[in-house]
Amino acid sequence: MRKIYTAIDLGSYSIKMVVCEVVNNKFQVLAASNTRCKGIKKGIIVDDALTKESVLKAKKNVEEMLGFKIDKAIVTVPSDHRNFNMIEESLEEEESKIITAGDISKIFENIQSKQKNEEQEVIMITPISFQIDHKESVKDPKGMIAKNLLMKAVSISIPKENLKKVITLMKECNIEVIDVALGSIGDYYEAKNSEFDSKVSVIINIGYSKTEISIFNKGIMIKNEMIPNGSKMIDQVLAKLYHIKISQARKLKERFAVSNTRYSDINDTIELINLEEQKVTLNQLEVSEIVESTLTDILKQAKNKINLLTNREISYIMITGGISELAGFEYVVENIFDRRCSTLDISTMGIRSNIYSSSYGIIKYFYKKLDLRGISYSMVSEKEAVNLESSEEKEANHFHDNIISKVFGYFSGE
Repeated sequence: MRKIYTAIDLGSYSIKMVVCEVVNNKFQVLAASNTRCKGIKKGIIVDDALTKESVLKAKKNVEEMLGFKIDKAIVTVPSDHRNFNMIEESLEEEESKIITAGDISKIFENIQSKQKNEEQEVIMITPISFQIDHKESVKDPKGMIAKNLLMKAVSISIPKENLKKVITLMKECNIEVIDVALGSIGDYYEAKNSEFDSKVSVIINIGYSKTEISIFNKGIMIKNEMIPNGSKMIDQVLAKLYHIKISQARKLKERFAVSNTRYSDINDTIELINLEEQKVTLNQLEVSEIVESTLTDILKQAKNKINLLTNREISYIMITGGISELAGFEYVVENIFDRRCSTLDISTMGIRSNIYSSSYGIIKYFYKKLDLRGISYSMVSEKEAVNLESSEEKEANHFHDNIISKVFGYFSGE
């Protein structure tokens, strides 16, 4: 069975869809799409019709690359008003036995049933550790012999209304939601390494309309907050200063400016027609000064938020988000944070942009969840997988070029 998975990240500016195949525990991108989105504000669906139109467009883009329909996916959900709970759940047998994946799944099911709430829905249960016979702490107890199995975990719940909106939207787009996750979990799984999993780390994702700060302790998310400013703030500042449309300001940011003035060229200029229908000439240095100043403000807000969230010693800070791709971004970061902070650098073929960190990462999160339960699963049927293989054999070069040219742009438990 070919292990193929689809992830959809619902963003305020764009919808990111990634399809991956796992071969020998390595993740290979088969298709990806970054599609402009309307109808979502600060991660919340505010216009069902516009959002549906955007999802369908992204879906069509990816399906054209693959040659078959996408009808199942893991989807990101809003982190607004989420709750964290420390929990313990145990399973006790009459006599010692070999612990199986079914035993672990049973513990997750028990937690899910006990965590019922009229307003909130548990979307993630992340194990901290397992104890067998109340004495030995392990990460994965499958195959061990014990009478008692105890799991310590963190559960994350979100408002039922927010979850319902996402599931209903996907259903209208003929996509079955197999699992959901917070985007910040995806960011962590894409950025993490063995040291991240053993220490306190922070993920900062600068989105379009908000910046999300998540604190992880040994791979477990313990805090998550956001500041109501993202890269859109740059567009607004540029639009106000130069009396231009927001759309013009966005293009100015993305296609002309750099994030650090040391990369800019005062002799590089651009002409625009402002709202008064007057021609204005701007040079890259002055535009980049504005971009750098605004980014500095956002990063300072993020730094202050981290200091409010925790007094633990932080070993690593990783920054992601589409704006982090702007030339010179790492130098702006250096001016605010110390050497413990770095910018994510996704080098995976097909998604070489940090804008895909959440969507690509939740596939890794989902696969780990399956592995813990001992489940072998694919979102693509054997027939579709055969069709994909035939397409690859018949039109290998065309298929590959087509994907690369277009790129850019509920299991409970852990």
